[in-house]
Amino acid sequence: MTEACLLWSKSSYSGNGGTCVEWAPAHASATGVVPVRDSKNPHGPVLSVPADAFASFVAGVKGGGFGSL
Repeated sequence: MTEACLLWSKSSYSGNGGTCVEWAPAHASATGVVPVRDSKNPHGPVLSVPADAFASFVAGVKGGGFGSL
C-alpha cells in the first residue's frame, strides 16, 4: 500500500478539535484492509486493520460500548 494513492476521509463528527482519525474507505472496499491514520500527522504511521475488526470497533463506538469522555 502506498499512502500517496489513498483517498483519506474523516468523520463528519470530527469538527476542528484536532483529535481525529482518517481512514481510506476505497482501499478498504478493494482489499478488506482499513488504513487508519492520525489526521494531525498525515505523513506519520498508518495502522492497517482488518475490515471486520474495524466494523466491530465502529459498531461498539456507536453502541456506547466504550463509555464517553
